[in-house]
This record gives sequence, C-alpha cells and structure tokens, in this order.
Amino acid sequence: MKKTAFLLLLALLGGAMQAHCQPAATARQPDPAQYGKPFAGVPESQNAAIYQVNMRGFSQAGNFNGVLARLDSIKALGVNVVYLMPIYPIGKERAVDSPFAVRDYTAVNPEFGTLADLRTLVDAAHARGLAVILDWVGNHTSWDHPWIKAHPDWYVHDASGNIVNPIPAWKDIAQLNFQNPQLRAAMMSALRYWVYAANIDGYRFDYADGPTPAFFTEALANLRTIPGHKLLFLAEGDKKQYYFQAGFQLNYDFPFIKVMRHEILGKGRSAKLLDSLNAAEYRAAPPTARMVRYTSNHDINSSEGPPQVMFKGERGAMAVFVVAAYMKAVPMIYNGQEVGYAERVPFRGPRKPIDWTPNPALTREYKQLIQLRNGSAALRNGQLATYSTDDVCAFTKTLGAEQLLV
Repeated sequence: MKKTAFLLLLALLGGAMQAHCQPAATARQPDPAQYGKPFAGVPESQNAAIYQVNMRGFSQAGNFNGVLARLDSIKALGVNVVYLMPIYPIGKERAVDSPFAVRDYTAVNPEFGTLADLRTLVDAAHARGLAVILDWVGNHTSWDHPWIKAHPDWYVHDASGNIVNPIPAWKDIAQLNFQNPQLRAAMMSALRYWVYAANIDGYRFDYADGPTPAFFTEALANLRTIPGHKLLFLAEGDKKQYYFQAGFQLNYDFPFIKVMRHEILGKGRSAKLLDSLNAAEYRAAPPTARMVRYTSNHDINSSEGPPQVMFKGERGAMAVFVVAAYMKAVPMIYNGQEVGYAERVPFRGPRKPIDWTPNPALTREYKQLIQLRNGSAALRNGQLATYSTDDVCAFTKTLGAEQLLV
C-alpha cells in the first residue's frame, strides 16, 4: 500500500578539436597540477539543491573568508551545491564595476582574496559535503582584457571594424568570436584550469545563449575527460532543449518566475499554466535533466527586490518556493532570502552586507522544506502527475510505495 504525505501549498575543445593549419596557436595550454583530491560527493543532477553566493554582499569582509565563516549555516539549510558568482579580476576600462566584465580568466580578484583562500574555501566545503561551482562568464570580456590587443580577431567586429558589445546596453564588455578556433582553445584551457588549480566541481555558464552551440557540445565533453572529476554544468539561458542535448544537466528556468509572478499572481491567470510550462520544458529532455527554479537570484534581487516583495509577502514567497522545489526541478536559494532579508544585495557598486538576523523562523522553514526534499526520493525523482485548478497548483510525486500530494 502506498503511503501518502500531504503538504499545504499556498572545434576546439580538447580531444574533440579538429586539426588546424596553425597547431601551435590553437593547441590548449598544458593543464596545471591537480590540487587536492577530486570530490566524491558531487550530487546527481536531480538531487542537487543550490545556494548562490554574492561575495560582495555575503559578509562584512566581502571575500572568500567571509563565505568560509558561514559554511556551516549554508550546510544546515540542506543544500549540497555552493555556486560562487564571478571570482575573477574586473575590468576597469568602460567599467560599471560589474564582476561580469572579466579581465583575466585564470586569476582571482584580489578583492576576494587569493588562490590559496579559494582552495581553503573549496576544501572546507568538500569537508562538509558541499560541491562548489564557479560562475563562468565566457561570452564576453572586459575592454582591458589582454586578448583585446593581443588577439583582436578573437572578438566580433562590426562593418567598420570595431569590436562590438553583445547587447548595446552592456557597454562594459566586448563580444568574443566563438567561430575562432584559437579563442575556443584558450577558453577551454581556462575552464580546465580551475578544475585542476582549485579542485572545483563544475560551472554555471552565464549568458549561455551567446557562445555557439558547437562550443558547448565540445566543451562539456572535453571537461568530462578530466580524470577523477564528476562535474555539474548549469546553463543560464533560454535554449532549454539544446542545452540538455549539449550535455548540460541543469538549466535556468526563466519562464517559471515570470509565469508565477506576472501571469498567475499578477494577472490572475489559471494555475494550470504551471502544468503546461513544466510539460513543455521537459519534453524530450533526458531523465536526469532538471530545470533550476528559484524565487530570487542576483539579477532579480537587484532589479526587483527580495521574494517577499515580488510574491505578495512572505507567505506568497514561500508558496512559490514550494512549487519551485517540489514540482520537478532543482531549487536554488540566493543568499539572504533564507533569513527574509528585506533589502537588495548589490553585486556591483558599493557593497551592502547582508544582515543575517531578521527572521530565524523563516530560516527554519526553508530548512524543513529542503530537508523534506532531501529525504524523499519521490520529491526528487518521482513521477509527476498534475491536478491544478484555476486557483490551486496541485500535483503528486510518486516513486515506488512513496507518494506525496503537494
């Protein structure tokens, strides 16, 4: 008999690289020596629960050591993956102080500490059963990246020969040209570098819609050849089915938060929209592929505010989080939301450290929700059946003798 629990919802790239007429120019750089022992605790993609860290706002120190000091609190939430926003030196030319304008792909921003500090943080995370993934901003560089002068052909140019921005509003960055095999080789070397040099466990690829599809297919396959490492790859982009086919296990679910906030809560449209969205997103997806759903991240927090502002109060925000965590997805928490921090957490410009004291009861609630997911194979991997009405999102998750109604 099934037991049922009821919850209330309110052409480069390594071995795949083709031969080229200039082998010395296109060859990958040698990999550095492996630091540490590859982490054996990287979760299967469908079992992941992610915690996003904006180091500039995470602590008074605003660096790796500030994150290190709160690792036990992160672990206590029940998450198993720590995602660090860009750790690299920031460009100064045409700058807006954004960490997404990278000046050097194989160096640490001194604002955050040193490579040794990063290694200490990764070691401590691994000791607590936490995987660590880095934000990879590979579509574009800052305007003072050395490649601009040394390899201008690695960038996209307009009809007048000028290097272009990816999007006109993004004035602080220059668009890389992924048709260039030398650029792809250099990018692959940099991606491999951090797996070896800091023993990290994967990447979140920023603006993954930008690089060519072939790049990711080759890149992810190449990274998976690194001995001993089980790596997680998260795409931030809209090309869902392509990303899964290219080898990503995880993909940002931009439509989820838009449907919840603007359509269902904003316009009063039917909750059945979520059922349709979920079905469309997983159509033809591999069995272990998952969308990553959230009620906050650095972009949304900076532009629109914390979850309680976006979803009509604390109870509304928690109801949306339940759907994000349980329907069929990997949940992600943005630092500060677990304590109900009511301010925005900037990732560029003057730092505004999080006040970690506001709402211990809310923290306990997040812990309970995530830990329930961790303890339920049905919630993580069960068969989904939807029963939503216009006013209520309802579904069951079933695996073997375990069935939960949400």
